[in-house]
Amino acid sequence: MKFSRGLLALILTLFFSTSLSAQYLYKDEIIFNPLFNAEVEKLGLELYQKTGISLRLVMLKELPSGMSIVDYEKELMKDFSEPTILLTFSEMNSKVDILANPAALYEYFDKQQILSPVASSVQAFVMALFYSDSISSFKEIASSHGGTIIPLLAQKAKEGEVLGKYSGSMFNGYADIAEQIASSKGIVLENAVGSANQNSIMVVKVLFYSFIFYGIFMYIKRKLYIKRQKNEQK
Repeated sequence: MKFSRGLLALILTLFFSTSLSAQYLYKDEIIFNPLFNAEVEKLGLELYQKTGISLRLVMLKELPSGMSIVDYEKELMKDFSEPTILLTFSEMNSKVDILANPAALYEYFDKQQILSPVASSVQAFVMALFYSDSISSFKEIASSHGGTIIPLLAQKAKEGEVLGKYSGSMFNGYADIAEQIASSKGIVLENAVGSANQNSIMVVKVLFYSFIFYGIFMYIKRKLYIKRQKNEQK
């Protein structure tokens, strides 16, 4: 059977594209978007070429039965010999985690900040006021902010926009890790997200502050109404 040059080129292109897709978007059971794949691969490849660190994104539909997300990451980590960071998301389990091997890689990025459920310092302070039961817990909650994944995942999405929310939030976190590593090592990533990453978080902050201010407004309005009612009854 003879192959034309065009058909042979197509087969080779598909082969290498498939091989490439398994590098940095290591598993994808959710998105299946070529543009999302390409963006992750482009940033992941540049980071690896400049630092020797493989930052891999894992998008799971559901974790294996009886296995935690950390246990799953540890099993997956056995497949890699080079310094590797796994950013893992499981849709059905509503879990996100970051695992680095060797542990020295944690020096290059702030895992707690990236996975914080809180976007801003003001939001963290308000939450600390409501949920802390001691000085130590207040300090812990108030200092945990700047999250680039969970605040976006927590936003409600309209029907048909859920996959966009997943891909946006996970790429946001992926880019945050990559940019922190680059900054720690004193290099510049040409494919860094930069201000676009911050704009996404700014949207979350604006929504949160709007909610807080609206709540304060309604509280004051209610108090004034009750006071006015009492005065009228006298």
